Amino acid sequence: MAVRITGIGIISAIGLNVAENLFSLENGKSGIGRIQYLDQEGAYLVGEVKCSNEELINRLHVKSRPVSRTSLLGLAAAREAWGGNKLSAKLRTGIISATSVGGMDQTEHFYRNYLGHTNPDFQVLKCHDSGNTTERIAAELGISGYINTLSTACSSGANAIMLGARLIEQGKLDRVLVGGTDALTQFTLNGFRSLMIYDDQWCRPFDESRSGLNLGEGAAFLLLENDKSVELSGNETLACLSGWANAADAYHQTASSPDGRGATLAIQNAIEVSGLSALDISYINAHGTGTKNNDLSESVALLNVFGDNYPDFSSTKPFTGHTLAAAGAIEAVFSVLAIQNNFIFPNLNYSQAILETGLVPSTEFQTDQPVTSVLSNSFGFGGNNSSLVFTVNIS
Repeated sequence: MAVRITGIGIISAIGLNVAENLFSLENGKSGIGRIQYLDQEGAYLVGEVKCSNEELINRLHVKSRPVSRTSLLGLAAAREAWGGNKLSAKLRTGIISATSVGGMDQTEHFYRNYLGHTNPDFQVLKCHDSGNTTERIAAELGISGYINTLSTACSSGANAIMLGARLIEQGKLDRVLVGGTDALTQFTLNGFRSLMIYDDQWCRPFDESRSGLNLGEGAAFLLLENDKSVELSGNETLACLSGWANAADAYHQTASSPDGRGATLAIQNAIEVSGLSALDISYINAHGTGTKNNDLSESVALLNVFGDNYPDFSSTKPFTGHTLAAAGAIEAVFSVLAIQNNFIFPNLNYSQAILETGLVPSTEFQTDQPVTSVLSNSFGFGGNNSSLVFTVNIS
């Protein structure tokens, strides 16, 4: 059964919609810079969405408050992916959204006001729960048939997409809006610094000199439909989700296994589900966080699966920062854009291969070869590894 992608939406540090994100990718424009909107001390480099909360509220015409930044970002991307679609009694419709921080951005303000005895607004606490973000987006779009929230660290967005595909494959839903959203918070910035994996310079995935990640924020959603839904909606198929897999290596609470075991299984199984071979993969959008451990582990996994005949690969996180639960969804949208336009995106800031593996990512924006299939990797804390395979539209 084909799982068709008929809508995409995105908001990130490099753009407020699909067109702006694509323009930045084509022109090598990174969105990583100094903090502008988050109330955080320290010279952090982050991938912030270039809008304040009030600007987002006005753009989206949100009436009900309080509302978290995570919900606002998710709503922006979900609306774009949903487009002009209508609810129909003939179609079983659902939404699956992923998040790591939920409404923590609002809870942090509440907590400071509470400690300072400055009349804290207890209504803000309603935003904190991760599920509140999904329910808020679902209510705005009128989706009520199936609502679910996933949180598996950095693989969350990919797992939301995977669950949506499985529900369509099993005949439980006809169409489902899937994706992820996360906002920057003081908790996550300070938390990653405490793990000593935050880079004070621009992150450098797959480079020997890499020393950590830059966090980002954003959201992305994809509309998945089965054949019945497409026949009724008349939507154009942008690409197909053909393969997916998750594998847990449980090596360490935060570190990836050095032998890349879980990542290797996820990649192998996703390709097998797609019906393709490793030689059929045109491009890999790697997880590529820029940390010592992750990039080495993923490099080993790529060698395990592809050997020396690995396809062009790159990490797009130097454009957006690591957006945590949104990363898998944002990079899924980038994968669809790569297929639609026959693009391979550059791995910014690369200069020297990792000595242990010698893998060299694509460093130039490429438009001179067909991109018929893209492997997108998302690997989370605790060894929760997910891979997705996107392919050209099948008739």
